[in-house]
Amino acid sequence: MADETTNQGIPAPEGESDIIDTEYEIGQDNIETRIGPFGIDIHNPVFLVSGLVIVAFVFYALALPEQAETFFNWLRPAVTSNFDWFFFGAADFFVLFCLFLIVSPWGSVRLGGNEATPDYGYAGWFAMLFAAGMGIGLMFYGVSEPMSHFSTAFGGTTVPEGGSARTDWAPLGAAAGDQAEAVRLGMAATIFHWGLHPWAIYAIVALALALFTYNKGLPLTIRSAFYPIFGERVWGWTGHIIDILAVFATLFGLATSLGFGATQANAGLNELFGVPVGAATEVILISAITAVALISVLRGLDGGVKVLSEINMGLAFVLLIFVLLAGPTVAILTGFLSSLAAYVEYLPALSNPFGREDVNYSQGWTAFYWAWWISWSPFVGMFIARVSRGRSVREFIICVLLIPSMVCVLWMSVFGGTAIHQVVTEGFTGAQDAALELKLFKMLGELPLAGITSFVGIVLVVVFFVTSSDSGSLVIDTITAGGKVDAPVPQRVFWCIFEGAVAIVLLLGGGLGALQAMVISTGLPFTVVLLTMCWAIFRGLQTEAR
Repeated sequence: MADETTNQGIPAPEGESDIIDTEYEIGQDNIETRIGPFGIDIHNPVFLVSGLVIVAFVFYALALPEQAETFFNWLRPAVTSNFDWFFFGAADFFVLFCLFLIVSPWGSVRLGGNEATPDYGYAGWFAMLFAAGMGIGLMFYGVSEPMSHFSTAFGGTTVPEGGSARTDWAPLGAAAGDQAEAVRLGMAATIFHWGLHPWAIYAIVALALALFTYNKGLPLTIRSAFYPIFGERVWGWTGHIIDILAVFATLFGLATSLGFGATQANAGLNELFGVPVGAATEVILISAITAVALISVLRGLDGGVKVLSEINMGLAFVLLIFVLLAGPTVAILTGFLSSLAAYVEYLPALSNPFGREDVNYSQGWTAFYWAWWISWSPFVGMFIARVSRGRSVREFIICVLLIPSMVCVLWMSVFGGTAIHQVVTEGFTGAQDAALELKLFKMLGELPLAGITSFVGIVLVVVFFVTSSDSGSLVIDTITAGGKVDAPVPQRVFWCIFEGAVAIVLLLGGGLGALQAMVISTGLPFTVVLLTMCWAIFRGLQTEAR
């Protein structure tokens, strides 16, 4: 083993040496930069293999669109119906593992060493975390999901976009005839998808990357977390396969979010300005926003992603406060507490992997969500790791797991609670009857300053779109460059363009259903990667404790 190794993956904080102690051997081929054609560092097989496979996939979907659509329509139900128990069990385990680390003696381990201090304050840290981790999803589902679960629980037939024509999508057998309980069950089912479980998934990947990068001196890439298990093989094809899976999961997870964002932005522009709804408009939107994301990518983390994230979180906070004050404020605040209590009450049943009778809900909603979060985990986890040096393991997990969960509960209570109140108290069913991507704008239409707030909503969707695209490009670029955060600029441009291209191709080849099918298929093998990563974290923390 080498006593000292240059940490090429992560630059040392100002005033500290780039040479750090590490008990692990770093594969030199993984940290060296060799510029090839077009200014791209292609000596790492991860870039070449993942790039060629994705290019081939794009050409296949464009050349044989009908065959591709048939394949996508088959893929999603095939995976969710056979592996829903696996997604459920894995997500439950991630939550329990995080809670264990909080109370364990290893919670005091500091990421970066005992003397490390945080690179970012709490405000900037949370802003980047939320913008990258939940942005477009909160905008798309903030109204539509609580309303959908309430409608089905009370006896409606609302189904997720891309779902098949089923008659009962209610969680846990519904609450037919009991309106108050339907509201509680609908909010509990929503919080379940946006609370502890997804943030535990993100926390696992982020902690693994931060621990093995800042404390062990390994490059910032997924394979580094598996050194305690595979040893030097992580620098060979064992590690290449792990990183390639991470690239696929990240790319298709991002493409799904970009598809949701384009669909919702299109719906909002149609509602406000009469812009035509359809694939052509969505393609134009994705292309234009990808071009904007390129500018942010070129500006880097601090000059691009951080600035946009803080702007976006400011706008989102303003919109949240406006809806809270302009909507049924008392009902929202009481509903927030009631929803939290309902979440705790229904959590054991909602997280149960076996013997589910509500298969439409558990497979059509939850299994898709867990696969989506898992596919996003390399992207969000690496992004969180890059901005989390200096935190203790306990502080890190509490902040990443609990605080964002509470904010998501508040967001869903404000937006979803307002829409449900409009149905229950005011008899307005516009948001209830609208398509998923239009529900937010229908709800805002019943509040004061509807034109302004709806436009702000569109801006938020677009900027969340940009921050997801540019931060995702930086992360994929880091993975394919062997953990180097300063890889050649043309590589960042390549991945930014191809994120948009994949989103466009999947939308044309089968709509949101195709996007969901691909995210589930890539999330399945990466779930195995995350479960193995938990053991690697445990092994790494044991060494750190000694």
